[in-house]
Amino acid sequence: MCGIAGIVGLNLNNGIKADSAIQKMTDDIAHRGPNSQGIWHDDNCYLGHRRLSIIDLSEAGNQPFVSQDGRYIMVYNGELYNYKDLKFSLQRSEFGTSQLPYFFKTNTDTEVILASYLRWGKECVNYFNGMFAFAIWDTKEQQLFIARDRMGIKPLYYQFKNNTLLFASEIRALLKSDLIEKKLNQKSVAEYIQYTTVHAPNTILQDVNMLLPAHTIEFNTQTNAFNISSYWNIAKFAKSKEELTYKETTEKVNELLTQAVERRLVADVPFGTFLSGGIDSSAIVGLMSKVSTDKIQTFNISFDESEFSEAKYAQVIAKKFNTQHHEIKLSPDDFLKQLPEALNAIDHPSGDGPNSYIVSKATKNAGITMALSGLGGDELFAGYDIFKRFIELEKKAWLNAIPAKSIAGKLLAAKKKSIQGDKTSEILNLDTINGFTAYPTNRKLFNQSDYKSLLKKQYNDSAFIQQIIKNCETDKTHKLSRVSLFEIKTYMQNILLRDADQMSMAVALEVRVPFLDYKLVEFALSIKDDYKYPHTSKKLLVDALGDLLPSEIVNRPKMGFVLPWKNWLKDDLKEFCEENIAQLSKLSFVNRDAVLLVWNRFLNNDPKITWSRVWHLVVLNNWIKTNHIEC
Repeated sequence: MCGIAGIVGLNLNNGIKADSAIQKMTDDIAHRGPNSQGIWHDDNCYLGHRRLSIIDLSEAGNQPFVSQDGRYIMVYNGELYNYKDLKFSLQRSEFGTSQLPYFFKTNTDTEVILASYLRWGKECVNYFNGMFAFAIWDTKEQQLFIARDRMGIKPLYYQFKNNTLLFASEIRALLKSDLIEKKLNQKSVAEYIQYTTVHAPNTILQDVNMLLPAHTIEFNTQTNAFNISSYWNIAKFAKSKEELTYKETTEKVNELLTQAVERRLVADVPFGTFLSGGIDSSAIVGLMSKVSTDKIQTFNISFDESEFSEAKYAQVIAKKFNTQHHEIKLSPDDFLKQLPEALNAIDHPSGDGPNSYIVSKATKNAGITMALSGLGGDELFAGYDIFKRFIELEKKAWLNAIPAKSIAGKLLAAKKKSIQGDKTSEILNLDTINGFTAYPTNRKLFNQSDYKSLLKKQYNDSAFIQQIIKNCETDKTHKLSRVSLFEIKTYMQNILLRDADQMSMAVALEVRVPFLDYKLVEFALSIKDDYKYPHTSKKLLVDALGDLLPSEIVNRPKMGFVLPWKNWLKDDLKEFCEENIAQLSKLSFVNRDAVLLVWNRFLNNDPKITWSRVWHLVVLNNWIKTNHIEC
């Protein structure tokens, strides 16, 4: 896994600015690839690369990678898990065509991607199982091809303006080029304040986009033709109908997850796995021990405060599977000391990022370069509370028959004086109430009145999520798969995966996610609701694992990685927060008094102003200030 950057177009000012810009961009992502760097260019294309060596550690894997005839140049970030199978196929001629065997010069998956492109052209992406963002420059046709993996695990940010394309693994690399305006996108800010993220293809910056998962870019500099297209549609699998018994379904889930784990164990560096002691991470450990002959290294972050520690559950799994277990104990002071560097590592504003950074850094410091994660299990197998809330709302169609339901909602909100009371009020104010129409409200951070008071100009902050709901139709037997699609396309791809990448790569740690193997995703979405959530969350996954996990793990309460943020914001971090809130209140797009009121309400223990509402505003201002963004 690595970092990539590029500048492509006919307006490169004779290469003077481009030479300097590509060097700055490549230098800025040095943390993503400390093992080597490389830059290649011709008159119309500049490519930069930073390498984190995982497979084939020799210099043969350094990039930019040049084809054997010198025509194609490639930069690549990611891992191709089926590269050995593809290599076997490519070493043989393709029956019924003029395609000849390809003779490989390296043992890298990089060369497999390039060889696949030479054989199948842009259709090559349909053969890949992995996480990736890559760019291939054709020196003869003066054309660039860019692709991103199906699930959006690896990022690709770009700007296309004045017939020039800039792209990179991180936004900050684009900013370092000095070729783009550092201007805030105020529509995106509205979305961030409500949903704690900006949904792709938009970003927090004006004119900077994120390439959507399973999408490609083709850009010909001779004709200036620029085209973005999709090669895989995740939503169509939620309409599939697998006519399998429950037992056959669980067996298939077990088979696909086991294969996904096995594919992700190929590495030429020390590796391990995160272990919280929850169902998802424990399943990954159990299956790793099943398919690997090596002793598994597991990593758990623990705390002295029992209410914040999952260490005892992780120890149960470590003992059962005889892993080489690393319990990394952190005190609140340890965490707070590392918080400034965690904030500096944020590439796109995110309030959840620091947690991921601390875990990644601790794992990297233990000598690990690659780690597996249980991310994705909740989204595929209905593990979040939002699935439960959806089911409950679907059973309450009678609410639509209440003549004055909006008035009842306002009375309830006034009585409860809580976040949930406000959300209930908003839901009761909907024209039609069901699990789908209520989804945007259930995912909001602020209630509507507080949110509207913060910004001087109002935007439709739910436009993106509403579009997802519209584009993800399913039949009545796959409603939960539709919620899975919402979660994947919003929270997972735009918060969890973005954080996992930017924070792990900040310390040069590669994170692989078996639950997001696209073959498992396709099958999980095709499973009908009756199998997926008969009465408890993730029952299907638990049954698929058989007796792999002990009962104390299966039946334990769900915790997540929680920290005493509320106390910190009022104590250790109070000065830092106060300073950032004051600075944010002076920016042109916000209402000063409303921003300051949020902070004061939090300090005065208003139950409607949680720490997360304050912290996301603090992170936003800190990011704007750190990156010198024009507002």
